[in-house]
Amino acid sequence: MKKILAFLFVIFSMQTMFAQLLEPVKWNGKVEKLSENEYNLIYEAKIDDHWHLYSQNLPEGGAIPTEFIYNENQLSKDFELLGKTTESKSITKFDKVFEMDLTFFDNQATFTQKIKVLNQDLTSIEAEISYQACDDAKCIFESKVVEFKLKENKKQESKILDPVKWTSTAYSLGNNEFEIVYTAVLDNNWHIYSQNNKDPMGPIPTEFEFKNDNKDYKLIGEVKESKSIKKFEKAFDMDVKYFSGEATFTQRIKVLNLDIKSIKAEVYYQACDDEKCLAPAFFDLETSLANATPKEASPIETTSTNGGNKGLWSIFFIAFLSGFAALLTPCVFPMIPMTVSFFTKQSKSKAAGIKNAIIYGLCIIVIYVLLGSAVTGIFGADALNALATNVWFNIIFFILLVVFAFSFLGAFEIMLPNSWANKVDSQANRGGMIGIFFMALALAIVSFSCTGPIVGTLLVEAASKGGLAPIIGMLGFSLAIALPFALFAAFPGWLNSLPKSGGWLNTVKVVLGFLELALAFKFLSQADLVLQMHLLEREVFIAIWIAIFGTLALYLFGKIQLPHDSPLTHISVGRLSLGLVVLSFTIYMIPGLWGAPLNLISAFPPPLDYSESPYGVGYSKTGGGVVGSNHRDLPEGAHLLAPHDILAFNDYDLGLAYAKKVNKPVMIDFTGWACVNCRKMEQNVWPKPEILSALKNDVVLISLYVDDKRPLEDNEVIDSKLREGKKLKYIGQKWSEFQTIKYKSNTQPYYVLMDHKEENLITPVAYTPDANEYLNWLKTGISNFKN
Repeated sequence: MKKILAFLFVIFSMQTMFAQLLEPVKWNGKVEKLSENEYNLIYEAKIDDHWHLYSQNLPEGGAIPTEFIYNENQLSKDFELLGKTTESKSITKFDKVFEMDLTFFDNQATFTQKIKVLNQDLTSIEAEISYQACDDAKCIFESKVVEFKLKENKKQESKILDPVKWTSTAYSLGNNEFEIVYTAVLDNNWHIYSQNNKDPMGPIPTEFEFKNDNKDYKLIGEVKESKSIKKFEKAFDMDVKYFSGEATFTQRIKVLNLDIKSIKAEVYYQACDDEKCLAPAFFDLETSLANATPKEASPIETTSTNGGNKGLWSIFFIAFLSGFAALLTPCVFPMIPMTVSFFTKQSKSKAAGIKNAIIYGLCIIVIYVLLGSAVTGIFGADALNALATNVWFNIIFFILLVVFAFSFLGAFEIMLPNSWANKVDSQANRGGMIGIFFMALALAIVSFSCTGPIVGTLLVEAASKGGLAPIIGMLGFSLAIALPFALFAAFPGWLNSLPKSGGWLNTVKVVLGFLELALAFKFLSQADLVLQMHLLEREVFIAIWIAIFGTLALYLFGKIQLPHDSPLTHISVGRLSLGLVVLSFTIYMIPGLWGAPLNLISAFPPPLDYSESPYGVGYSKTGGGVVGSNHRDLPEGAHLLAPHDILAFNDYDLGLAYAKKVNKPVMIDFTGWACVNCRKMEQNVWPKPEILSALKNDVVLISLYVDDKRPLEDNEVIDSKLREGKKLKYIGQKWSEFQTIKYKSNTQPYYVLMDHKEENLITPVAYTPDANEYLNWLKTGISNFKN
């Protein structure tokens, strides 16, 4: 009786459907090529609200199951079915009409049938879908024909993008000098990054390497670039510079071998749009000199942006404050009243004393600006910038700042030879402006043990800015030192308000020593990030800073004494206040060991994902039961991907072997350190509970970084299959070429779900900000693996 009632209900519903011409299910067919002869036929169903589509697998006597019917003639000679049709995740629920549990789909459904083509001339496959759909009041029974075009898919299978077109032109400047202009024309919505993005955790900067093995020419200056766009990028937590539409890069050269016919160079760059990034690419550029266009030699226009001016202003401001700090050291502060008194007493009038003091201050400025100019002139306007991003120079800067810090802490004094001071002092006895200049030079030499470390630190910091930063830094520093001499000479009564020299001057020096020691580890951290050695991960860096500033707090509270400190009978209000500020800062950093972002110092420590665990030292979440809290429990080659503790591999072979061992599908994540949308996926989509659970429990994640610039082992260096005559030198090049050849795609992020035979379980996807769409893709692939 139940079956009869159910049948009558279906018949009635079908009549209703014919009357109202309902179409609650929209079907679409896609083809996914798996190999030369194997394909996936993918049926996608979009289901109207309040309607549901039934599964293929239903008990008898219930609703009509979804069925896929193929032409028998084609099926016997043109292709064959491999396995059963798989389907996406469904809902099973008790149905009152049929009085049984029924399995159905809401909103959308995906069915996948794997086939093998037997006839190579086959161009398309037709399939009929027979299905039933119901809502709360009625049902329809319908059939639909879907055509899968195999040949069109073959034409569209390649997803290799080439959004940047490079050209080069030579201009003759006369006297065997040429200007080589490289032009990049970018497709709409694509951009490449400026050379000046030097932070190792930022985007990949554009770089040029000139092939000049025979020294046929010499480079004049650095590669100059056209005006760039500056924008704050959340994914990198920093300002980045990039080009859109068109970019030009200019290099001036002088030819030494007149027989040379062309200039060969290689450009390394990364292109991104709003959804994806391409793997960093190398492009060979050869510029003919034979027909170079004559051009009048003129200074090459450099980039002038608000960002650049802002950077120089920040250097000037920091240097100005550093100059005031130098004033409060034992080597400089006592010189102020002595020098001002000398000028006012030795001068014939008050006006003459003021004039001499002002000249003295100007001489101080000239001396330090000349120092900054010498550094810029010797190394080049942008060479320091390049040095500052080099691994070995970052290590040298670290050692240099540690030496400066120990000097300030009282371990030793950095002094210039006494003979220099004696010679300069003898010249200071001469009258006039020359004598005043040598007095200023004597001050610079005598006070070097205090000012030297500060000046050295400023020059190191200015190196990271490049350009005129060393000159601007020395201008700010010397202006702060020179101002008191001019002001106190003009208003000598102010001298009475100056605090007396004493132990507080050494306290200032020690505080500066602690600050220099903390700053030193920033440079060591940058070297570690570039080398990816994981020796100075986030927790270690923060722990070191906690130790440094905690010790500084104890020093300010009088619990620790260092060489040259005076006996401390009481703590002044100023020292106590500074100690409380330092202690508060120390306490603020402690939660950083447990994954706190520490926004106040975000520019200094390594990022959250460069850590032992985002949840704290010696502890990692075990949600999903993947591994224990001890890193020794991790399989070979695996690590926990922060901040979600997803078990991940960076080695393809090790990851695949582990997937076979635990019988799970593999998810390849083609990503990059400088991939903006990769970070957006990891920060916005992956943390969704169902997605995170699947990534932790249902797949083995293999993250392959296409911009990893660590060199390959000697036995791994092989010839490139895409660039004739070139070898793969970096790990990132290996994975980039692997993606391009195997998956015919060069964009990131790019996600592949595959089985243990390295065959796709579902069509790979790129940037997918819709979490529901990404979850459906993930679950469909996992379901296909299980079936």
